[in-house]
Amino acid sequence: MKKLTSLVLFGLITCLLITCSRTPSCHEEMLALLQQVRKETRVADNTFSPEGKITYMDSLLNLPHSTPGQIAYCKYLKANILLEMGEEKKAIALFQSIQEDATPAQLSRIIRDLGIAQLREGERSNCISNHAAESCLMPVRGLGVHQDASGSSKAIDLYLSLLKENPKDLESMWLLNLAYMTLGEYPSKVPAQYLLPGMNGDTTVTVKPFQDIAAGLKLDIKNIAGGSIIEDFDNDGYLDLVTSSMDLSESMHYFKNTGTGSFTDLSFQSGLSQFTGGLNMVQADYNNDGYTDILVLRGAWKGKYGHEPNSLLKNNGDGTFTDVTTISGLLSFHPTQTATWNDFNNDGWLDVFIGNESGVMMEDTRHPCELYMSNQDGTFREVANRAGCDVKLYVKGVTSGDYDNDGYKDLFLSTMNGKRVLLKNKGQNKEEILFEDVTLQAGIAGTYGNSFPTWFWDYDNDGWLDIFTCDYTFKKSLAFYAAAEKLHLPEGNPEKMLLYRNNHDGTFTNVAGHIGLDKVVFAMGANFGDIDNDGYLDMYLGTGNPQYQSLVPNKMFKNMGGKKFADVTTSARVGHLQKGHGVSFADLDHDGDQDIYIELGGAYKGDAYQNALFLNPGQNTNNWIKLQLQGTTANRGAIGTKIKVTFRENGVQRSVYRDVNSGGSFGASPLRREIGIGQATVIDEIEIQWHGSKTVQKFTNIHPNQFICITEGDRALKQLPHQPINWILPDALCLPGTLASLN
Repeated sequence: MKKLTSLVLFGLITCLLITCSRTPSCHEEMLALLQQVRKETRVADNTFSPEGKITYMDSLLNLPHSTPGQIAYCKYLKANILLEMGEEKKAIALFQSIQEDATPAQLSRIIRDLGIAQLREGERSNCISNHAAESCLMPVRGLGVHQDASGSSKAIDLYLSLLKENPKDLESMWLLNLAYMTLGEYPSKVPAQYLLPGMNGDTTVTVKPFQDIAAGLKLDIKNIAGGSIIEDFDNDGYLDLVTSSMDLSESMHYFKNTGTGSFTDLSFQSGLSQFTGGLNMVQADYNNDGYTDILVLRGAWKGKYGHEPNSLLKNNGDGTFTDVTTISGLLSFHPTQTATWNDFNNDGWLDVFIGNESGVMMEDTRHPCELYMSNQDGTFREVANRAGCDVKLYVKGVTSGDYDNDGYKDLFLSTMNGKRVLLKNKGQNKEEILFEDVTLQAGIAGTYGNSFPTWFWDYDNDGWLDIFTCDYTFKKSLAFYAAAEKLHLPEGNPEKMLLYRNNHDGTFTNVAGHIGLDKVVFAMGANFGDIDNDGYLDMYLGTGNPQYQSLVPNKMFKNMGGKKFADVTTSARVGHLQKGHGVSFADLDHDGDQDIYIELGGAYKGDAYQNALFLNPGQNTNNWIKLQLQGTTANRGAIGTKIKVTFRENGVQRSVYRDVNSGGSFGASPLRREIGIGQATVIDEIEIQWHGSKTVQKFTNIHPNQFICITEGDRALKQLPHQPINWILPDALCLPGTLASLN
């Protein structure tokens, strides 16, 4: 490329700095910058710009004197680009046009890609054009079975021909079985020698099935990979939804929860629809004004074309948002999708750490991580180098928490460089705080392996934060590894998931393999919550990568008392085959249990898909408590504050521990705490350790199933309105016996 033309970029930045110094808003300047970046990156060698690639390929095909081999190769490449653009019929025709003159080796490759094209055509005519709540849910059944069988039928013929040539082709074997399943013919019609057992899933441990009601509430946005935030942005007590997309031509969306059974699309009125791009987002009240703001993260995966600006969108408290990136001091141009808000120096104001992507192979492509410390006036200063946390790795996930209970928030980084990094916050060091790399001492260095989503959580409720991250090391398609797992073959990624249990002495032990987290998942978007209010945190992992062959299900794991995790994907009916990105857990309908929203769709327009809202049917009669914390000396949103809820269940006393945060590193849950307490009928004590101020407050003898606001320093509990919401859904989603009709 002409790099983001340095002159243009320099001019825009200069304009931003000058203009924003004179006006209270950098809104229009940021919009102009995003438009310019989009224009500059629409080029042939940008992997994620099929429009740029198709123009270049057509120019090659129009060159005179090309040999038949060159023409065929260009047509092959163009067919794959057409797939990326969602033009399956055109791609299929082009693949078929070059089959006859192909060599055996070339033919195998063409047939493999033609099989994917046929599967995608079947998906488009069934799951997308005639979308149903069960579409693309594995195991595929009911309304998910394809009514138009042509795409999958043709794919079956192609994969059978590939397997005839190579019976050990695991990728083709997985896709063959999946194609039969989309027609309702798995396992009965699958040839015995190619049958993968157990694709209907494990039901050793079961939960009640969730139901996707996104379409009924008009929340089924169809875009490529993006982020999601569930939060009460207008302080009316009801949780709203904001989504984004990594594509600079796709807008953000804002849906207000009316509290009366529906959502109102306020994307235009709020100003958020003007903003494009953003693979992920994370919320925080950065200026302590009582309204939750949004940080949009851009440029991830795009390498030299990922020099996109992040956006800090200030919540104006009147239903609108304004871009304040430049005047706040946060303007930078590094590829990223991950950040964590916390008060790292305990001054009562939120700081933000941003994990950037330095090139894995290119030493000259360095994008150090950034740490922006609050100046306590709505602006920030960047201090990562002085603070010892300017890590130069391909960072995919960051999380913050006080793993050693010393009162300072530490950092954990998940990367695609085969390293995982734990940075201990040593507190104030002259002008700024100082971080120390304690990865080796903490026992986290371990086996080499890439990793992606991550978070701190107390999965076993012992009062010490543990660390979860998901392995992302693979050399073949995810379909290959999924098939290998079903056949119990040794092939596969080395560690899969990693759960570092806190040993209470500054060290950790990876216990994933001992407690049921040894499944193939390759998670991207992921988050955690308590689906059954037993007080133990469960998780939902969105899987995938840009390859179209990566048709593997998203996974849900239930926490069994802090001692084991069980795969409940099949019984929960959440095993979506579409690429899983931003994940948010929240009780959207105020019925006491957490629902799950997930941003679906891959990295290309041809891989866009409708997002899903999985409604929790209510798993049992367990009780709960909801806490909305408001800091006074601590940061207003209480991020980093620790909560301990103690109660007796069946005569046994136990405690549940929570931190205030938005959950995982890809997708954001609300900052209010939704805490399950099992069968307890009274809460003996709620202890709040306000982060930063070191204030400790205790409240005793509290009745469950309430929504309570606690303000730092106020000894009175304020009960907030909390009436269940009955969703207004189309009749098609309210058939007798369906979950929607029971809510």
